[in-house]
Amino acid sequence: MKIFLADAEVTRSLGMILGQYLSANTVILLEGDLGAGKTTLVQGIGEGLGIREPIVSPTFTLINEYTTGRLPLYHLDLYRLEPQEVAALNLETYWEGIEVAPGIVAIEWADKMPYQPYSYLSLHLSHEDQGYRYVEITSCNFTISPDILAVFKEYVGS
Repeated sequence: MKIFLADAEVTRSLGMILGQYLSANTVILLEGDLGAGKTTLVQGIGEGLGIREPIVSPTFTLINEYTTGRLPLYHLDLYRLEPQEVAALNLETYWEGIEVAPGIVAIEWADKMPYQPYSYLSLHLSHEDQGYRYVEITSCNFTISPDILAVFKEYVGS
Protein backbone atom coordinates (compact mmCIF):
# COMPACT_ATOMS: atom_id res chain seq x y z
CA MET A 1 0.00 0.00 0.00
CA LYS A 2 1.41 3.38 -0.98
CA ILE A 3 0.25 6.52 0.83
CA PHE A 4 0.82 10.13 -0.20
CA LEU A 5 1.98 12.34 2.68
CA ALA A 6 1.52 16.02 1.86
CA ASP A 7 4.07 17.25 4.41
CA ALA A 8 5.91 16.47 7.64
CA GLU A 9 2.81 17.17 9.73
CA VAL A 10 0.81 14.52 7.86
CA THR A 11 3.73 12.11 8.32
CA ARG A 12 3.67 12.82 12.05
CA SER A 13 -0.11 12.40 12.12
CA LEU A 14 0.12 8.97 10.50
CA GLY A 15 2.66 8.01 13.15
CA MET A 16 0.32 9.24 15.91
CA ILE A 17 -2.44 6.98 14.65
CA LEU A 18 -0.08 4.02 14.46
CA GLY A 19 0.99 4.72 18.04
CA GLN A 20 -2.63 4.67 19.15
CA TYR A 21 -3.47 1.34 17.52
CA LEU A 22 -0.33 -0.81 17.38
CA SER A 23 0.12 -3.50 20.00
CA ALA A 24 3.10 -4.69 22.00
CA ASN A 25 5.74 -6.69 20.11
CA THR A 26 5.21 -4.71 16.91
CA VAL A 27 8.37 -4.16 14.90
CA ILE A 28 8.47 -1.33 12.36
CA LEU A 29 11.35 -1.39 9.88
CA LEU A 30 11.90 2.09 8.44
CA GLU A 31 13.81 2.76 5.26
CA GLY A 32 14.32 5.84 3.14
CA ASP A 33 16.83 8.53 2.26
CA LEU A 34 17.98 11.22 4.64
CA GLY A 35 15.15 13.67 5.19
CA ALA A 36 12.43 11.28 4.03
CA GLY A 37 10.58 11.48 7.37
CA LYS A 38 11.62 8.40 9.34
CA THR A 39 12.26 10.23 12.60
CA THR A 40 9.18 12.42 12.09
CA LEU A 41 7.05 9.29 11.79
CA VAL A 42 8.58 7.84 14.98
CA GLN A 43 7.92 11.12 16.78
CA GLY A 44 4.28 10.73 15.83
CA ILE A 45 4.24 7.13 17.08
CA GLY A 46 5.59 8.40 20.41
CA GLU A 47 2.85 11.02 20.60
CA GLY A 48 0.23 8.39 19.81
CA LEU A 49 1.60 6.26 22.65
CA GLY A 50 1.29 9.22 25.02
CA ILE A 51 5.02 9.75 25.45
CA ARG A 52 5.58 13.33 26.61
CA GLU A 53 9.37 13.55 26.39
CA PRO A 54 10.93 14.67 23.10
CA ILE A 55 11.59 11.84 20.64
CA VAL A 56 15.00 12.49 19.09
CA SER A 57 16.99 10.61 16.50
CA PRO A 58 19.30 8.05 18.11
CA THR A 59 21.90 8.38 15.34
CA PHE A 60 24.78 8.63 17.81
CA THR A 61 23.28 6.76 20.78
CA LEU A 62 21.93 3.95 18.53
CA ILE A 63 18.95 3.17 20.79
CA ASN A 64 16.57 5.44 22.69
CA GLU A 65 14.11 3.83 25.08
CA TYR A 66 10.89 5.64 26.01
CA THR A 67 8.91 3.85 28.70
CA THR A 68 6.37 6.44 29.88
CA GLY A 69 3.61 5.84 27.32
CA ARG A 70 0.85 3.29 26.83
CA LEU A 71 3.59 0.92 25.64
CA PRO A 72 7.37 1.29 25.61
CA LEU A 73 8.89 2.64 22.41
CA TYR A 74 12.33 1.43 21.41
CA HIS A 75 13.74 3.71 18.71
CA LEU A 76 16.86 2.44 16.96
CA ASP A 77 18.97 4.08 14.26
CA LEU A 78 21.45 1.91 12.36
CA TYR A 79 22.71 4.61 9.98
CA ARG A 80 26.28 4.69 11.28
CA LEU A 81 26.71 0.91 11.53
CA GLU A 82 27.91 -1.89 9.28
CA PRO A 83 25.84 -5.10 9.14
CA GLN A 84 28.31 -7.03 11.33
CA GLU A 85 28.04 -4.29 13.99
CA VAL A 86 24.24 -4.50 13.81
CA ALA A 87 24.36 -8.27 14.35
CA ALA A 88 26.37 -7.73 17.54
CA LEU A 89 23.56 -5.58 19.02
CA ASN A 90 21.31 -8.65 19.46
CA LEU A 91 18.25 -6.66 18.40
CA GLU A 92 15.99 -9.65 18.90
CA THR A 93 16.07 -8.92 22.63
CA TYR A 94 13.82 -5.94 21.81
CA TRP A 95 11.25 -7.62 19.61
CA GLU A 96 11.19 -10.83 21.62
CA GLY A 97 10.87 -8.92 24.91
CA ILE A 98 13.72 -10.94 26.44
CA GLU A 99 15.37 -8.22 28.51
CA VAL A 100 12.88 -5.38 28.09
CA ALA A 101 9.14 -4.95 28.49
CA PRO A 102 7.26 -5.72 25.25
CA GLY A 103 6.62 -2.58 23.24
CA ILE A 104 6.93 -1.08 19.79
CA VAL A 105 10.34 -1.35 18.14
CA ALA A 106 10.99 1.25 15.42
CA ILE A 107 14.23 0.71 13.50
CA GLU A 108 15.56 3.41 11.15
CA TRP A 109 17.90 2.31 8.34
CA ALA A 110 16.60 -1.25 8.69
CA ASP A 111 18.24 -2.17 5.39
CA LYS A 112 21.48 -2.50 7.37
CA MET A 113 20.08 -5.43 9.34
CA PRO A 114 21.65 -8.79 8.43
CA TYR A 115 18.51 -10.53 9.77
CA GLN A 116 14.91 -9.55 10.41
CA PRO A 117 12.23 -10.54 12.88
CA TYR A 118 9.64 -13.10 11.87
CA SER A 119 6.85 -10.50 11.95
CA TYR A 120 7.10 -6.80 11.07
CA LEU A 121 5.70 -3.80 9.25
CA SER A 122 8.00 -2.31 6.64
CA LEU A 123 7.62 1.40 5.90
CA HIS A 124 9.67 2.78 3.04
CA LEU A 125 9.53 6.58 3.02
CA SER A 126 10.51 8.67 0.03
CA HIS A 127 10.37 12.32 -0.87
CA GLU A 128 10.62 14.32 -4.05
CA ASP A 129 12.20 17.68 -4.75
CA GLN A 130 8.82 19.42 -4.53
CA GLY A 131 8.48 18.35 -0.89
CA TYR A 132 6.02 15.55 -1.57
CA ARG A 133 6.42 12.48 0.59
CA TYR A 134 5.22 8.93 0.20
CA VAL A 135 5.24 5.88 2.41
CA GLU A 136 4.96 2.38 1.05
CA ILE A 137 3.72 -0.03 3.69
CA THR A 138 4.15 -3.77 3.50
CA SER A 139 3.72 -6.41 6.16
CA CYS A 140 5.54 -9.65 6.72
CA ASN A 141 3.68 -12.15 8.91
CA PHE A 142 2.02 -9.17 10.57
CA THR A 143 -1.74 -8.92 10.82
CA ILE A 144 -2.86 -5.35 10.32
CA SER A 145 -5.87 -4.62 12.50
CA PRO A 146 -9.10 -3.41 10.88
CA ASP A 147 -8.68 -0.07 12.71
CA ILE A 148 -5.27 0.54 11.17
CA LEU A 149 -6.51 -0.60 7.75
CA ALA A 150 -9.33 1.94 7.98
CA VAL A 151 -6.80 4.67 8.76
CA PHE A 152 -4.58 3.61 5.86
CA LYS A 153 -7.58 3.68 3.52
CA GLU A 154 -8.43 7.17 4.77
CA TYR A 155 -4.91 8.35 3.95
CA VAL A 156 -4.92 6.63 0.57
CA GLY A 157 -8.18 8.37 -0.24
CA SER A 158 -6.81 11.80 0.73
